Amino acid sequence: MVISTLERVFGNRNALVDVLAVFFGIGSWIGINSLWVQLPLLVNVLPEFWNLASYLVIIIQIANIGPLAYTLTQKYCPIADNIIIYALLAIGVISGGLIPFFYDITVYFLSTDRSLVFFIFTFCFALVGCTSSVLFMPYFGRFRGIYLITYLIGEGLSGLVPSILGLIQGVGGNAQCKVIDDDIVPFYPLPRFSTQTFFLIIFSLLVASLLAFILLDRLKSVRDEYANVKILNGNNYQYDDTSMTSDPAPKEIESVDLSTINYRCLLVYIGILCMFVNAIVPSIMPFSTLPYGNVTYHLAITLSLMANPIACFIAMFVKKNSVNHIFIISIIFVPFLSYAITTAVLSPAPPLTENTFGEFLVITSWTLVIGLASYIRLKITTMFRLRGGKSLVWIGIWTQIGSFVGSIISFTLTNYTGIFVSFQPC
Repeated sequence: MVISTLERVFGNRNALVDVLAVFFGIGSWIGINSLWVQLPLLVNVLPEFWNLASYLVIIIQIANIGPLAYTLTQKYCPIADNIIIYALLAIGVISGGLIPFFYDITVYFLSTDRSLVFFIFTFCFALVGCTSSVLFMPYFGRFRGIYLITYLIGEGLSGLVPSILGLIQGVGGNAQCKVIDDDIVPFYPLPRFSTQTFFLIIFSLLVASLLAFILLDRLKSVRDEYANVKILNGNNYQYDDTSMTSDPAPKEIESVDLSTINYRCLLVYIGILCMFVNAIVPSIMPFSTLPYGNVTYHLAITLSLMANPIACFIAMFVKKNSVNHIFIISIIFVPFLSYAITTAVLSPAPPLTENTFGEFLVITSWTLVIGLASYIRLKITTMFRLRGGKSLVWIGIWTQIGSFVGSIISFTLTNYTGIFVSFQPC
């Protein structure tokens, strides 16, 4: 049974397309994810401190101008989608090459120091990521169905790779209180290597992603792996019935009975899910985890980012794909999300702060929240694939709608209310 499962998942495919798909997927969100991984270090050196996460969330949502511009362009002045992808990946590469040297430059603005240069890089990375939601994944939908999951694994690795680098880098340890000039101030031990070195490694991966797409777009052997689709314009394409005969994966997807009501409900659910996971969760994570220590915050971020590709990999071996299956996973998801949010609301004194089990519990909760949400998103995306490129675009649109609404809510709550209170180590 195990052998047959492996043959079903890995057989009848072009390994080169898989490799290129993974590297292409890595380029989607690796810029933004690298910023999140460095956040435990950046909150100690940039002037926004704990509120830095909420600024990142709101800037990421401002970058939704990218998907909007793409949608309007394709409607009124169509541009080949591969050209737009080239431009986006080039923006990522340029930003990745500059941020290692300028990320910590601050500007005095509106009566205080601001990390405006860092915010510009954040916007550029976010522009790539947000637009990829309505462009990269639908572009890959024209390939045979077995490669869509490979692309999504690559997208998940855009979080896993920075996370592994972050674990190797470390944060140096929790804050130590020292007396300097009669003042007690926190001192943070140095990590194994600097933030600059970290960003330089990310830059090399952004270059690799651009090269991977060039090969995906140009090699004939890669184009041979297209499904039998009729490409009307950009990502507006339709599957021919004959494409079902050579690709076993779509048959499983096609068997899912997705009514109009379920179709619309799943789109709304994607929006609500992304409202929490893409916006509210990242903004409040510092308030939930930093009271347990800087190391706990670091582990919560890195392990939760690792959970994304692991969930995608598990989904490759799970044939079950139905609305009921998604509902059951969602029931498991809600308690962990509730606990994670509760610890943030109770900051600066969440439960079990002086207990190792408390650290384990909060890290586990955040990791499962991201992992289960990634699994649910992949299952819904897989169900939508055979309805054509437009359905995948709708997935991307609702993803960004939910994320935008969540960013406004989280930014307001963390910056203009007293609900979330920062923990002072000294």
